[in-house]
Amino acid sequence: MTDQATAQREWKVTGMDCAACTRKVVGAVERMPGVSQVKVALMAERLTLHLDTGQTSAEAVEEAVRKLGYGISAQGGVSAVPDIGHKDACCGGHQHDHDHQDTPTPGQRWFQTAKGRLVILTGALLALAWAFELLTSASVGYWAFFAACLIGVAPVARRAYEAARRGQPFTIESLMTIAAIGALFIGAAEEAALVVFLFAVGEVLEGVATNKARDGIRGLANLVPKTALLETGGTLTEIDAARLQVGQIVLVRPGDRIPADGEIVEGISGIDESPVTGESVPRSKGPGESVFAGSINTEAALRITVQKEAADNTIARIIRLVEEAEEARAPTERFIDRFSRWYMPVIVLMSALVVVVPPLFFGGEWNTWIYRGLALLLIGCPCALVISVPAAIASALSAGARRGLLMKGGAVIEAAAGVTHIAFDKTGTLTHGKPRVTDVVPVAGVIEQELLAVAAGVETGSSHPLAQAILQIAEEKGVTPLPARDARALPGKGAQALVGDALAWVQSPRHAEAQQGISAEAIATATALEREGKTVVAVFRQGQPLGLLAMRDQPRPDAAEAMQQLADMGIRRVMLTGDNARTAEAVATGLGMEFRAEMLPEDKLLAIRDMAGTGQVMMIGDGINDAPALKQAGIGVAMGSGTDVALETADAAILRDRVTDVPALIRLSRATMANIRQNVTLALGLKGVFLVTSVLGITGLWIAILADTGATVLVTLNALRLLAHDPTAKG
Repeated sequence: MTDQATAQREWKVTGMDCAACTRKVVGAVERMPGVSQVKVALMAERLTLHLDTGQTSAEAVEEAVRKLGYGISAQGGVSAVPDIGHKDACCGGHQHDHDHQDTPTPGQRWFQTAKGRLVILTGALLALAWAFELLTSASVGYWAFFAACLIGVAPVARRAYEAARRGQPFTIESLMTIAAIGALFIGAAEEAALVVFLFAVGEVLEGVATNKARDGIRGLANLVPKTALLETGGTLTEIDAARLQVGQIVLVRPGDRIPADGEIVEGISGIDESPVTGESVPRSKGPGESVFAGSINTEAALRITVQKEAADNTIARIIRLVEEAEEARAPTERFIDRFSRWYMPVIVLMSALVVVVPPLFFGGEWNTWIYRGLALLLIGCPCALVISVPAAIASALSAGARRGLLMKGGAVIEAAAGVTHIAFDKTGTLTHGKPRVTDVVPVAGVIEQELLAVAAGVETGSSHPLAQAILQIAEEKGVTPLPARDARALPGKGAQALVGDALAWVQSPRHAEAQQGISAEAIATATALEREGKTVVAVFRQGQPLGLLAMRDQPRPDAAEAMQQLADMGIRRVMLTGDNARTAEAVATGLGMEFRAEMLPEDKLLAIRDMAGTGQVMMIGDGINDAPALKQAGIGVAMGSGTDVALETADAAILRDRVTDVPALIRLSRATMANIRQNVTLALGLKGVFLVTSVLGITGLWIAILADTGATVLVTLNALRLLAHDPTAKG
């Protein structure tokens, strides 16, 4: 630890094709003095760390990464932070030269990368060697292959040396170097040159496949237009959308994408929000309504006030969540990471035993068993196994984000796939969350206007859906709320405030009865209204009942279908609500689910804890009132049309207000875990087969290298299938 402040630094690192590559970068950089909290995001191609420049310069960090064979460029942004440590390391790592990117960027072809140039070089050397052999003799051809192998393996050997020097001896480069040079010593120059060429080809294929996975995240970023029409003093100016500031007004013409999160100040038009939420049907919006950056204006010109800067708009936050989700690794991924740490040393030991034991103890021929040991060595890098999980997770996160389903990492996906119980909040989740007052029932001697004026006074300033319904009916009937102060919510019960000079309450009949706030006759009326599926509140002052208000909040049109889909998936559904039992029963019966009513926030916590004893629990809520329950559940999912709370409070978020997106999220998680199981089986299966065939002498060096890089490519391509998976399609 140093007395100096430590600054957070960020770089873009290119050329990383698998999770092993990220650990190679971490392992090399974290050993440097003054470096801590090293994190590398594979799909985002981002390196972040805390750096004390008094001990190590930023240039030294960049040089260390370049020597490993990756491209690196500073992203800017420095902030003072406390110093904390971190740790990691393994295999992997791929060709790069100091000045060029290793992985194709948009618009760049594979042969323009350093890996592509290595393929061309080694391929040309191999072709020349074959030509020499055909035109001269086998002996001259041998030396041509010998030279081709040495020239092709030289850059690989250089990076193997750099990795070993930084404490990472077991990398694919080191195994390749040993295998190629070993093959030369036993006279297999032609095969050694072929192995170097195939290695280079495999690396290019890995880079192309991984880049495909990154395209999903790039596609999200491209949804926001690059320019915007800024309105200043009655004139329009086209500016960079990234320069828009809060409070500015932009004009969005029909057919244009909206350049920033904002609020409509003039105009009414259909807004296609499918790029952001996946909602396919355009919604008509007008003055006072919010819109998302990246949405498409379909009908008429709109003037919009910018409410969020480019770095903080909904799509930018979604991209950050998808990128940062890599850090929330699935338990399966963590297990494979631990497994891969001892897998390579064991393979190296096995290879050494294969080389030494048969000749020394069983009279085997040295050249034969050295060759088999070298082939076994090439099987040793677990790249395919290590990439099997993060590639599938990245594809799933991208596919989900395009359909308004956000999950914060592999741990959430794996947990969601195993869900057995789902607890739903009622208001705003299973229902629209916009109840309307259906009945106003004042007690004898109280007029309707007085009842509404007191109720509206208590609820003034509240954002609760029931409070909004009371304020709305008061406004519609021309009733002005009485002045109120010291208002406060009574969680699970209602609200109270000083209205005039005396306390007044708006509470559920059950709690009002305990305070003599409701008459016996009114209790019977409330019971009858509740049997109709309505929510009833009592309005009263100290010892003085004023009357009842009844409200109804209709279930969402897709709620029943969602419950049926979940039932078909074998998942138990339970509604947890603070509403009365009769209203809860009416809603739950119509949806075909269990219910628990009249629950305080702490009751919901206990209910979720109870369910967790018999399985994995997911809680679906609005992300605000249900925050404690969302945190208590194994997985908390917020429904909320892209609000900050919906994106940041829970483990996952459903941007569309569709209940059917809940089974869709689970289907996506289950498809992802199935894909991961396929990948692990494929990677381990191929490794197992070729380990045996290499030892038995059935397959040689070039087949071994194909098994390694080929398995990585196959696993990545299989993971990419998730990009096209549509979890919203039932079945």
